[in-house]
Amino acid sequence: MDARRSALIALTALAPISWGSTYAVTTEFLPPDRPLFTAVLRALPAGLLLLGLARVLPRGIWWGKATVLGALNIGAFFPLLFLSAYRLPGGMAAVVGSIGPLFVAGLSVLLLGDRPTLRTLLTGIAAALGVSLVVLKAAGALDPVGVLAALASTASMSTGTVLTKRWGRPDGIGPLALTAWQLTAGGLLIAPVALVVEGAPPALDGRAIGGYLYLALANTAVAYWLWFRGIGRLTATQVTFLGPLSPLTAAVIGWAALGQALTPVQLAGMTLAFGATVFGQLRVRATATGSAPVLRDLTRAPRPDREPGPDRAPLPDLASRPRRTSHGN
Repeated sequence: MDARRSALIALTALAPISWGSTYAVTTEFLPPDRPLFTAVLRALPAGLLLLGLARVLPRGIWWGKATVLGALNIGAFFPLLFLSAYRLPGGMAAVVGSIGPLFVAGLSVLLLGDRPTLRTLLTGIAAALGVSLVVLKAAGALDPVGVLAALASTASMSTGTVLTKRWGRPDGIGPLALTAWQLTAGGLLIAPVALVVEGAPPALDGRAIGGYLYLALANTAVAYWLWFRGIGRLTATQVTFLGPLSPLTAAVIGWAALGQALTPVQLAGMTLAFGATVFGQLRVRATATGSAPVLRDLTRAPRPDREPGPDRAPLPDLASRPRRTSHGN
């Protein structure tokens, strides 16, 4: 792997690493039980800020494409993710989210014409198993609504990732503008739903304002720009294999900052998930001996006319969130 590609992967990885801090920020700084309001404040201010920096609007068919991508990557993904985090015990939402690489592999066959290898599938299974060892805890019966929400959020982000790869971006448009379009569209889609379902915004103190500023700027505006930029230059499979870094980061922050212990099983799971993440970035080339290739690349290399954006890797960072009380932190 050359130095430029390694640097690109490292920068893209900062997105899910940043998303891993969402758990601690949400539980320690934000008002409780306001997932839709939080989703709006994460997406819409960040989108408008980037839109002001990019100073360009979609044209023609890209009004529709930007709306679809914004709905999949932000508008549907954020609320579904928060809903699953509130309703599922332990880290089940993160476990469901960690199967994102397998979703992307399947969708890439349908939408990109890519053919996943056994290596891709085994690596995806290893990543999901590693995350499950880190965050999954025994905790009663599973809420079917929460499970469906977790599956839907993973499917939404995975579909958005592959469609972003398929559609690329318009000529002369960079990842900053594409990020702005999607965040703005997603935020505008969530806002009326939040008003109807949750009512007027809650009163915010200084801690909550600081938490929302962090989420909107570093955790969303910068992180999603890096994520969409990475999707435009890496394969969809490579990008989605960075997703497990989010719950791993959440676990490390919980241990270092919130006093949460890590068991030997969790440490083994972290090692397995991190190893799968690194292995998912390797590009295996065919042999030059004239015989059939021993092993093909994870997916086809990105075509030069296809460039773009998102996810989350599903922000599984909120998945291991404990049950909230009715009072704020």
